[in-house]
Amino acid sequence: MVRKLSNLDAAFYYLEDSTTPMHVGTLAVFRTPQDGLEYDALLDLVEQRISLVPRYRQRVREVARGLGRPVWVDDADFDITYHVRRSALPRPGDDNQLHDLIARLVSRPLDRTRPLWEMYLVEGLSEGRAAIFIKSHEALVDGVENMEIGQVIFDRKPREAELTDELWMPEREPSEARLLAGAVMDLVSRPRDAAETMRLATKDVSTTVTKVAQGAGRIASAVWSAANTAPTSPLNVTISRNRRFAVAAAMLSDFRRIRARYGCTVNDVVLSVITGALRNWLVSRGEPVSASTTVRALVPMAVYLEGAPDGADAGKKLSSFILDLPVGEANPVVRLSQVAHATEVHSTSGRSVGAGTLVQLSGFAPATLHALGARVASSYSQRGFNLMITNAPGPQSPLFSGGVQMTEMYPVPPLVKNQALSIAVTSYDGRIYFGFNADRGAMPDVDVFAAMLGESLEELQEACS
Repeated sequence: MVRKLSNLDAAFYYLEDSTTPMHVGTLAVFRTPQDGLEYDALLDLVEQRISLVPRYRQRVREVARGLGRPVWVDDADFDITYHVRRSALPRPGDDNQLHDLIARLVSRPLDRTRPLWEMYLVEGLSEGRAAIFIKSHEALVDGVENMEIGQVIFDRKPREAELTDELWMPEREPSEARLLAGAVMDLVSRPRDAAETMRLATKDVSTTVTKVAQGAGRIASAVWSAANTAPTSPLNVTISRNRRFAVAAAMLSDFRRIRARYGCTVNDVVLSVITGALRNWLVSRGEPVSASTTVRALVPMAVYLEGAPDGADAGKKLSSFILDLPVGEANPVVRLSQVAHATEVHSTSGRSVGAGTLVQLSGFAPATLHALGARVASSYSQRGFNLMITNAPGPQSPLFSGGVQMTEMYPVPPLVKNQALSIAVTSYDGRIYFGFNADRGAMPDVDVFAAMLGESLEELQEACS
C-alpha cells in the first residue's frame, strides 16, 4: 500500500531550504558511570526500539514533476550506523564546546535520500558526562501516528524493558508508473488538492502552507496574525544557514513559588521571565525601548497541569496563540500581570488553536510537542510574529537510557524563516530547561541573552520577596 505524505507533511517537506532546515532537536546530558553510556549499547537500544517508530525506517520519495504528493517508502538500504553516529569533544570538553557542536549539527539539513533523522552520541564531556543529540524532520513527527524517537529510547527505570526482536523486511517500492497513475487519478478526483500539491512542489509555498494547515484543522486556526503585522524588531532579518545555540536552566520550584504568590500559571512566569530577558537584551544592544514597546511571540505551548506533577496529561491542555510580550514595561511584577492577563484572554478567545490530537500523548513527550509547536509556527504568516516560543512539560522523575540517568534535557527548536531567534522550554525532574537557537550573524550574542534570562528571574524573585 502506497502511503502518501499528508498535505501538511508535504508542506513542511517542501518548505525547507538551505537557510531554514525543518528539523527539531533534543539535547540530553548524562553523567555516566565508569562503564556507562557506550556507542554500541546505544546502537543496540535504537535498533531494538525503532520498530515502535516505523516511520524512522522510511524515506520520502517524490513523484515525477511534482504531479502528486510525495510518498513514504521503506528504505531498502537502511543503515542504522548512518543515523546513529559517534562524536567526541577534546577531553575535557566543556559546555561551550558542546553547544558549538550542536549549533553546527543544527545548521546542516538532513539527507533527503535517507530517513529524515540523525542521532549523535557525544563523548568527552567534562566531569564524566556524555550527551545524546537527536534531530528529526518536522514531516516525520505528527504527534499521533508518529512520535519522536526520544520517546522510545528514554525509560523511567534504569533497567529498560526488553522487546522481542523482530525481523524487518522492507516493502518493495512502488514503480514510477504506479505513482504517476495515482497522481493522475488525484488530478481527476481531487483537482484542488492536486493543484496545491503542485504549487508546493514548485516552491510556491507563500500561500499554500497556511491553506494546507487550515485544512488540517487539528493544529491551526483562522489566521488572525496574517492581517496583523508584527512590530519592527532586530529579531526579524534575513538569516543565514549558520547557527548559534545557547541554554539556560532554573529550578522549577522557583517558578512555582512566584506562581503561588501571584495566582497565575507557571507558563505565565516563564513568559514573563523571557520578556524581561528580551527587554534587557534590546537595551544592551542600544535598541529604542519605550513604555509601549512589544515583541510579538507565537506561543504553541503545553499548559502545565497543577494536579499532574509529571506532566503526563499536558497534551490535553495544549493551545497556541499570538502574544504581545510587554518588553517596554520596566516593573517585573507589572510585566507578569500583563502577561497573565493576556494569556487568560487568549485561552478563551477564538485566537486559541486547539490540538485535540495531543490527548493521546503520554510519558516523555516534550520533543514531540516541540515538533508540533514548530509545525504551528510554520503555518502562520512570517510577518505576524517576531519569534516562536514552544513550551512542553516533561516528567518530574529521572529518565534513563541504556541504564544511565539523564541529568539535563534541552530542547533545540528550528528557526522560522527571517527570524533570528527561536526559544523552546521544557521541564524535567524538578528543573526548567531553555534552549535558544539563533542565527549566527544576526544574533552572535545569544549566550548573553541566555545569561539575561537568569537575571530576569532573579529580578522577579526579588520583587516577590
